[in-house]
Amino acid sequence: MMNSLKTVFLMTLLAVIMMAIGGTFGGRQGVYIMFLIAMGMNFFSYWFSDSIVLRMYHAEEVDSSHRLYQIVENLAQRADLPMPKVYIISTEVPNAFATGRNPSHAAVAATTGILEMLDNEEIRGVLAHEMSHVLHRDILISTIVACFASAISMIANIAQWAAIFGRGSDDEEGSNPIALIATIIIAPIAAALIQMAISRTREYMADEEGGRMIDDPLSLARALGKIDNYAHYRVMPGATNATAHMCIINPFSGVSGGLVNLFSTHPPTEKRIQRLQELDRKLHH
Repeated sequence: MMNSLKTVFLMTLLAVIMMAIGGTFGGRQGVYIMFLIAMGMNFFSYWFSDSIVLRMYHAEEVDSSHRLYQIVENLAQRADLPMPKVYIISTEVPNAFATGRNPSHAAVAATTGILEMLDNEEIRGVLAHEMSHVLHRDILISTIVACFASAISMIANIAQWAAIFGRGSDDEEGSNPIALIATIIIAPIAAALIQMAISRTREYMADEEGGRMIDDPLSLARALGKIDNYAHYRVMPGATNATAHMCIINPFSGVSGGLVNLFSTHPPTEKRIQRLQELDRKLHH
């Protein structure tokens, strides 16, 4: 129930942001246009955004003969969850994410790099983390955020070109240069803040639930360390800023800088590992 309320609040908030941007571009008419677009996006993102995300990463569905499917199936039984669809992403960069609108319509995706780099227990830890997102219905929120973050970034780019070529509305309700520049700066920051606020807390919760699910938090901790280390050297193909918060480790971990760290969608991996180590001591000592 709580996550359902969060989803409604989030969809409303993102619609308001888009309407504000519309007002900057075209006054009252711009607000009406963006309202219609936002309503259409709310509908589309609820039903279809998970499919879009999977296509962005060129994910391919696997059947029960695949090793990845068998691990997810075992975890689904342990967590008393419906069996999600399972996808593989062909890249040596290790990472994983879950998506969908509810546990009955969920999908779990992992890269071939996960299977090559991690041992069986570490893979189970990663997938348990993703299944915990399914269990707590985080997947709809994260997928909707990805959809709207992409849209807001696109609108900010349009605003940038409008400012360069001076193609705002000329009537009294139209845009002005200062508001247009503010849109270029504030819109992406707003999208990043929403991603960060949602993602950081849920990652800690998914780590804990995943560690409890397999009764082995240290396997997940080892997996996080390995995936994070690889991410510092190579970005996951197909990854975008709009979808980065969905992955178990930020695929842009290797990008350094004050603003990048400030708006990181994931908590520091070192803190996540420390929490899992503390959880292991609680469970086994």
